[in-house]
Amino acid sequence: MSLSQNEIRARAAQFAKSWAGHGYEKGETQLFYQAFFAVFGVPVRRVASFEQPVKCLGAKRGFIDLFWKGVLLVEQKSAGRDLKKAKAQALDYFPGLSDKELPRFLLLSDFQSFELTDLDTGEEVSFALADLPKHVERFGFITGRERKVFKDQDPVNIEAAELVGHLHDALETSGYVGHDLERFLVRIVFCLFADDTGIFEPRGIFEDIIERRTAIDGSDLGGWLTMLFQTLDTKTAARPTTLDEDLAQFPYVNGTLFRDNLRLPAFNSSMREKLIEAARFDWSQISPAIFGSLFQSVMNRDERRTLGAHYTSEANIMKAVRPLFLDGLRAEFKKLKDSKGTRRKSELQKFQDRLGKLNFFDPACGCGNFLIISYRELRLLEIEVVRELIDYQRDSFGQFSAPLDVSSLSKVNVDQFHGIEIDEFASRIAETALWMMDHIMNVALSLEFGPYYTRIPLTRSPHILQSNALEADWSIFLPPAKCSFVLGNPPFRGHQWRTPAQQADMERIWGTAGQFNRLDYVTCWFRRAIEYATLNSEIDIALVSTNSITQGEQCGILWPWIFSKGIKISFAHRSFQWNSEARGKAAVHCVIVGMTFKDDIKPTIFEYDHVRGDPHATSVSRINGYLIDGPQYAVPSRSRPPSGRLRMTKGSQPTDGARIRAQGGGYITRSNLIMDEGQRTEFMARLKSDLKGTGYDLKEFRRFVRPYVGGDELISGNWRWCLWLKDAKPSELRASAAIQERLARVREGRLLSPTPSVRDFAKLPWLFTQDRQPDTYYLALPEVSSETREYIPLAILQPDVIASNKLQMIVGGGLLYFGILTSAMHMAWMRTVTGRMKSDYSYAPAVYNSFVWPTMTRLDESRIERLAQDVLDEREKCMAQGQTLDDLYDPDVMPEDLRAAHDALDKAVDRLYRRGGFRFERERVEHLFSLFDTGSAPLDTTRQESVRRRWAA
Repeated sequence: MSLSQNEIRARAAQFAKSWAGHGYEKGETQLFYQAFFAVFGVPVRRVASFEQPVKCLGAKRGFIDLFWKGVLLVEQKSAGRDLKKAKAQALDYFPGLSDKELPRFLLLSDFQSFELTDLDTGEEVSFALADLPKHVERFGFITGRERKVFKDQDPVNIEAAELVGHLHDALETSGYVGHDLERFLVRIVFCLFADDTGIFEPRGIFEDIIERRTAIDGSDLGGWLTMLFQTLDTKTAARPTTLDEDLAQFPYVNGTLFRDNLRLPAFNSSMREKLIEAARFDWSQISPAIFGSLFQSVMNRDERRTLGAHYTSEANIMKAVRPLFLDGLRAEFKKLKDSKGTRRKSELQKFQDRLGKLNFFDPACGCGNFLIISYRELRLLEIEVVRELIDYQRDSFGQFSAPLDVSSLSKVNVDQFHGIEIDEFASRIAETALWMMDHIMNVALSLEFGPYYTRIPLTRSPHILQSNALEADWSIFLPPAKCSFVLGNPPFRGHQWRTPAQQADMERIWGTAGQFNRLDYVTCWFRRAIEYATLNSEIDIALVSTNSITQGEQCGILWPWIFSKGIKISFAHRSFQWNSEARGKAAVHCVIVGMTFKDDIKPTIFEYDHVRGDPHATSVSRINGYLIDGPQYAVPSRSRPPSGRLRMTKGSQPTDGARIRAQGGGYITRSNLIMDEGQRTEFMARLKSDLKGTGYDLKEFRRFVRPYVGGDELISGNWRWCLWLKDAKPSELRASAAIQERLARVREGRLLSPTPSVRDFAKLPWLFTQDRQPDTYYLALPEVSSETREYIPLAILQPDVIASNKLQMIVGGGLLYFGILTSAMHMAWMRTVTGRMKSDYSYAPAVYNSFVWPTMTRLDESRIERLAQDVLDEREKCMAQGQTLDDLYDPDVMPEDLRAAHDALDKAVDRLYRRGGFRFERERVEHLFSLFDTGSAPLDTTRQESVRRRWAA
């Protein structure tokens, strides 16, 4: 039976009275701590040991007075001794402990005083023995009832995930797989959590029964666990009178968690040890919100990618939760709390009643992270409300006339939370994790207001439906009239990567007409949520998405439909990096979009200086689909730049039959006109041999082998080569068998093409099918570049470098064009309007054609050219040391001098558009759209720029 806080305080007072005046370290320490742990109802020998030997620094050995592995280290001294020296002695023990043994708490005592340090938070407290009753809450870790402060990416959550992953792998290897394995793991994790948090009393009985009652070889462990699960699902009064006394200690849990029978797993000694290792871990520090990461850690990466799952940190979930409902509720509560009127109590009661009637719905809930955090925050707010209301029950002396019934204080419960999840395992985890969070919040309520209580057996449950959310009828699952908020993180999936089932979902939701098939899979949830909310305009929505739906072509397809329904964007987090907390974590660039049908809103945009940084909030008049302040713009796909600006075109395309279909299926890849470095070396050796006795010199033929560069080659530095034979004489083509063989393969490959124009070029196998190579220098821009880069790496190349069709070219574009197009201003525009290849930027001439250039004087142009040259000079220094553009433009390791050169160029270009510059990327985009909308005149650049010798990639 659990002790209430009042009972613990009473025991602490008696303990303090009994030990007053005592203080002999050698003779009384063990008796002292046996009695001390008894205050909390926990036998000390169940969790800790006395005189634990440990190796200190050097060759010395010591003995820890009391040691609870991973939790508590006690250094005891006789009464009146210096505790500073005791602390130094205790810390000397740490080098001799393993990482898993290192304690969280350090307790120093001389019998008559205590000094407790939380080594995780650094919090210290000192008090006299007589004051122990006032500080018993600080020892909640003994009973598992402590206030929790969860931290993002806390290593303890990651370690717990790994422990479950190891157990999963061992069970799966043994042949215990599928539905039974998944249900079994959920039950095990609940037991591990319950064992350390006060659901199971006394603490540690689950660990104890595995270690003490099961065979070392693991042969009977499956049977013991089966009996335990049956016990947890059986009411105490209905249990056999002959039930083993160790099993009889466990409570009746109810719910559906332990209801069905599972196949019996066959353990061996190694698998048993993995379970014991997990049980020895301190699960009281685990956040149920990270419970989803436990699920992720036992899935293989292919499955994760297939499901499109992106598991989330608490900090990122709060970015949706706070502006969706929490900030508003807290502001309302503060107003009520600060009021002084006679209706204050009744208004606070109405407010609490309303908290108990809110309903939350995550239609892609996964393991329940969003629901769990929302539930926790709602309960924490309710505790603050109860704190204000409880004062009305005190008498004139500040005392309560009768003990408080803590179980009646809370009106918020887990059955206000609803989710749909397609995966059975994840749906069970979501349900279980909500119960775990419910227990933590009940402990918090108990610590605040009175006797400890649990909602065990479970009588109310969260509503988690295992189903395809894009097939299920949301209105039947949760009638819109009852719903308050829709929120979540639906799966992302680009159109080229969808499974057949996901493609069927897209067609079910969007149909097959128009361009809607180009949208990301996540937009299905946007549409369904908006249609659901039209049935109750009081519903507010917040959904996470890949940032691609607010950029490029998707923006122009999706948002006109959304805004046509009358809904508005109430808040938006612009692009930021969304991290998972589990093993092999995914990192994607996301946005969060809040939507409402209400008119009385103050739209807010959250902007990031860096994708991994903290946001800045800005109030705006309206938010469009690009997540900027302004109306919904439509950027036309211009085929030409404005008058006076140099044209952008693709590089040359060989279509040389390098990849042809094999007769038995698949493809054959050959080197024809294009060669890598090894193929070039081999070709040149053959060419040298072929030319012997022909009258031709190898030096004459070197002009036919040119550097061949596309986006990948430019960025990686691994340039390829091509046969560039447009000026070759027929006699030169016939002089080498190596050339003839390659041209024969080109001819063969082109004849197999389904495209008539390509087949026509079979007659001219020495030529590229599309030749756009300039006879002067050109600005080269990779067609595809990683979205993680702040800058697309541009370069100025000479005409002897053949640009592939994977490069965009501006012929004659020199320093001025380089400076403007590599600037933050142009990059901001590019990120907003460009298309995507997977998640990477896919740059098309339309991006360049629609970009509004600044009006410049010749002095302005000279300044930009000088700063552009500074960037190229810094790059050249680094590349001379073997660095590639890929290395230099990695945002995490970009050289300081190169970044400084870019910063200087960015500021100069910014001031061409607005004298005061810009703070955020959003401001740049808003300004460009305003110029675009008003049709500002572009720069006149009819003249060709002067060439400087130092231009280099």
